[in-house]
Amino acid sequence: MTRWLLSRTAGGLLVLWAVATLIFLGIRLVPGDPAEAIMGGPGSQAPPEALEAARVEYGLDRPLPVQYAVMLGNLLRGNLGTSYSLRVPVADVVGEQLPGTLLLALLSWVLAWILALGLAVLTSLARGPRWRRVADRIGSGLEIVAAAVPHFWLGSVLVLVFATSLGWLPPVADDTAAGLVLPVLTLALPLAGFLGQIMRESLATALSSPFALAARARGESEAGVLLHHGLRHAALPGIGLSGWALGSLISGAVVVESLFARPGLGRTLLNAVTARDVPLVTGVVLVSALTYVVVMALADLAERLADPRISA
Repeated sequence: MTRWLLSRTAGGLLVLWAVATLIFLGIRLVPGDPAEAIMGGPGSQAPPEALEAARVEYGLDRPLPVQYAVMLGNLLRGNLGTSYSLRVPVADVVGEQLPGTLLLALLSWVLAWILALGLAVLTSLARGPRWRRVADRIGSGLEIVAAAVPHFWLGSVLVLVFATSLGWLPPVADDTAAGLVLPVLTLALPLAGFLGQIMRESLATALSSPFALAARARGESEAGVLLHHGLRHAALPGIGLSGWALGSLISGAVVVESLFARPGLGRTLLNAVTARDVPLVTGVVLVSALTYVVVMALADLAERLADPRISA
């Protein structure tokens, strides 16, 4: 376990360094003067003296290797800098917006798991080869359609149906139960389609495996075989993909938070990119990468606990 923890920590630090380096290089390759973003954007018509003063204040007049070294040094001290557009520390902005995005991602992840496992269990209950084929085709069709639907299209349809036409739910998201329904569904349904394909096949394989046949021979009911043996093995692929799933939900929040006018990291990142706010873009992406690294490690640990053969 100590070796695994050290390996995960070293790998996570390497990922964060690579992300910070790519952000630094990528933003500076984009045409435009960062000093203009500091002074309010190209439309601010700031005088050359003010632009030069901004470059000196933020160290933009230094050579790129020096700027890169300063950035890494600040990151090692936990200093994410000050937002150009908001004029407040980036850490304060991220700390304010992160909980909302994590809440949205976690609720969507839980709902996706429930829907994927539920569909896998329902298709497994079909009796007879004919009905099993029908159930598999219906389940596979639903999963493929759900996994292929883009977030922006699905969210727009849900708003049109449940908010505009029926008036059951608010079109703008907040932290109330009703306000979270549409954005959570928008993120959860495509993920449920992807997870459902894997879990359904894994459950079908588990229920036809020798250990399931042995359990039936001992007199255990079909419900007992499903609960005690099938679901555990069906959940293993989903556990292994949980880190990737939460990472995809956080990235999908960029679209969903903008669509539903919900505060969060995704909407903050979109606004920061538009404003060329280099410190805020760097801070949001780094925190998102750190969250992804931590979640991947926790998913790996959960998979090892659920299946001891992995760590053997």
